[in-house]
Amino acid sequence: MDSQPNKAGNLIVGQISTIAKGAGFLDDPAHEDQSIYIEPGLLNTALNKDSVEVRVTGTQVKQGKTERTGEVVRVISRARDRFVGILGEDMGKMVVVPDDRKMYVKIELSADEAKKANKDDKVQVELLPWTDPKKNPQGKIVRILGKKGVNDVEMESIVLEKGFEVGFPAAVEKEAEEMGRSGKAITAEEIAKRRDMRTTPTFTIDPFDAKDFDDAISFKLLTDEEAAKFEAKGPLYEIGVHIADVSHYVRPGTALDAEAVKRGCSIYLVDRTIPMLPEVLSNDVCSLNPQEDKLSFSAVFVVDDKAQIKDRWFGKTIMNSTHRFTYETAQAAIDGDVANMDKYSSGLQTAASAEAGMKYRDAMLTLNRLAKIFQKEKFSKGAIEFEQDEVKFRLDPAGKPIGVYVKPRLDTHKLVEEYMLLANREVAKYVYDQIIKKGKRDTGAIYRIHDTPDRERIKDLAIFVRALGFDLKHKDGVVNAHDINQLLEAIEGTPQQPLISIAVIRSMQKAVYSTKNIGHFGLAFDFYTHFTSPIRRYPDLLVHRILEKHLKHEPFGDTDIAVFQKIAETSTAREIDAADAERSSKKLKQVEYMSTRVGQVFEGTISGVTKWGMYVEEKETRSEGMIGMRNLGNDFYVFDEKTYSIVGQKTGKRYTLGDAVKFKVLAADIEKKMLDFGLAA
Repeated sequence: MDSQPNKAGNLIVGQISTIAKGAGFLDDPAHEDQSIYIEPGLLNTALNKDSVEVRVTGTQVKQGKTERTGEVVRVISRARDRFVGILGEDMGKMVVVPDDRKMYVKIELSADEAKKANKDDKVQVELLPWTDPKKNPQGKIVRILGKKGVNDVEMESIVLEKGFEVGFPAAVEKEAEEMGRSGKAITAEEIAKRRDMRTTPTFTIDPFDAKDFDDAISFKLLTDEEAAKFEAKGPLYEIGVHIADVSHYVRPGTALDAEAVKRGCSIYLVDRTIPMLPEVLSNDVCSLNPQEDKLSFSAVFVVDDKAQIKDRWFGKTIMNSTHRFTYETAQAAIDGDVANMDKYSSGLQTAASAEAGMKYRDAMLTLNRLAKIFQKEKFSKGAIEFEQDEVKFRLDPAGKPIGVYVKPRLDTHKLVEEYMLLANREVAKYVYDQIIKKGKRDTGAIYRIHDTPDRERIKDLAIFVRALGFDLKHKDGVVNAHDINQLLEAIEGTPQQPLISIAVIRSMQKAVYSTKNIGHFGLAFDFYTHFTSPIRRYPDLLVHRILEKHLKHEPFGDTDIAVFQKIAETSTAREIDAADAERSSKKLKQVEYMSTRVGQVFEGTISGVTKWGMYVEEKETRSEGMIGMRNLGNDFYVFDEKTYSIVGQKTGKRYTLGDAVKFKVLAADIEKKMLDFGLAA
C-alpha cells in the first residue's frame, strides 16, 4: 500500500518495513528520496509490512545525511498473524524465536500452549492480539512441524513462513479427485469444438525431472498448396505453441480456483515443488504428457525462412505430444549426437529413445535456426541479455547436500524461451488490438509489464561499476537497454561479471502484472503477457480466460476489470514471496554444504563491503559469508565508501569489491542461514 498523508498533515499512513533491531522505515510519497525512520522503542507493536499511521517527529543527521524521524501512532491492520519459529526457553518462559529475521520480538507461550510441543521443535504460531509494546506478544501453536534441522521440517518451515501451504484443503482435494476421474475422458463433442492438431508432430522440451508439462511445440513444413495463399518466397513453416488448457478444468467459483488465486504460483524449492494445483491436475489431467490426447490452448504461427510471421491463429485445440525431450536430448538431436541422446534418454520413464528423438532432428534444426533469428531481432531492439549461472545441489536421501554443480545453459533452453516469448508477445498484442477495437474503456486484459529503471538507482549503479573499472553510459540517471547491454558485454568473462550482473538486476524495476500496458523494458516488447504456464502461474490461467472471451467477442464488465487488477496485484506479491522462499531454500543448502567444510580453504570474490567487514561469494557454490574486520589480520581496517573498499591503516592493504580472495570457513549457523569466513594465508 502507498503511503499517504492524512488530514492532520504530519501523520502519514503506509506500509512499514522493520529490521531485526526493532527499528522501522516508512516511505513518504511527498519525499520520494527519503523515508521516515522509526527508532527502536517507537514502533508501538508494528510488525513488518503492517499498515500503520506514523507521526513525523523531527529530523536527525546520520552518516552526513539528514533524515526525518517518526513514531507509530497506531497499527491499522496486520500484514500477517502467523509465524514459524523454534520453541525455546528465555528468562524462564517458553517462547518461539521466529525464523523471520525482521520479526524483532519473541512470541511467548502460555504454560498450556508450551506443553503441546518440545524444546527445539519447529512450530507455527498464531499471534494473539498485541497492543502493549512493553510486553512481548502472546501466541498459540497451530502446527507442530518437527525437530529443527530435519530437511522436511526446514523446507515446510520455509513454505509456511512465506505464507504458503504445503497441502491442499479437503474441498480442493475433493474437486481435484473428481476431476481426476472425469477429466481425462475427452468427449467427441468437446473434440468437435476444437482444432485437431493430433496429426502434427509435437513434442515437449523440459528438465529431466519434470513432472508437469505446461507447453509443447509442433512443427510442420507447409505444402506448396498450403503455402500458396501467403504468396511468400521460399519455404513456410507452421509452428504451434500449445499450452495446457487449465481453464477448461479450473473454473471460476470453484474451490480449486479460489485456492489457485490464493497461491498465485507454484514454488520451486531446492528439493521439491509446492504446486499451485493438486498433482492429479498439474501432473496428470492438465499436463501435456507424451502419447496422450490432451486439451490445449494454442498459438499457431506461419513463419517464413527469415522468421517473419505471415499468419497467427489463437484458439482451443486437441493435441498429442508424440515425443518427450529433455533439454539435453533436444540438444543432442540438434547436434546429431546419438551417444548423448542415448545417455539422456535412458533414464526417462516415458519411451523417449534416441532413435525416436533423432526423427525430429530436421525440425529441431529449423526451429533452432529460427529461434536464433528471433533472439537476434529481440536484442537488436534493445532487450537486455542476462546470462546467469544456475547453481544446483546434489542431495542424499535425507536431503543433505553432497555436491554442487552449475546447470549449463544450452541452445535448447533459449529455443524454448524464444517460442514462449513469441506466444506471450503475440497474445498480448492480439488482446490489446481487441480492446482498441472495442474502445479504450474496455480494459479486458492483464499484462506483464516492466517499467524503465529508477534514475537514482541507475546513478548509484554507474558509481558502483565505475569503482570496479567499468562504465555505464547514462544521462542524469536515464539509461536505455543498449547502454546496459554494452556494460554487460564489457564485463563478460571478467571476475566481476557475476557481481555486476546481480547489481544490474537489482537496479532494474520489478516486472509486475497489471491491467494497464506500458510495455516491457527488459525484453524491449511493446506488448507482453504470461500465457504459457497456467499449471504453475495463476495470471496465465486468467489470460486464457480473457483471451477466450475476446475470441468469442464477449464483453467485459466493470466488475471483471476490478477483479483482474486485484489478481494482478496479489499475483505479483505471491510471485515475490515464492522467489523469497526459493532463495531461502537455496541459502539453507549452501550453508548446510559449507557446514561440513569448516576449516577448509576456498576461492571467492568480494561481493560486498561494509563498515563491519566484507562479504565473500564462494566461486563454485555461490555461497556467501562474512569476513568480519577482526578476521582481516593485524591491522586496523576502515571502510572507504567512495571506492567500495576496506583499507588497512598501517599497511595500506586494500580489499575492493570484486577482488578475488582465498578464505577459510570459520563457522556455519544453519538456523540463521549465515556463514562466517576468515582470510586464508
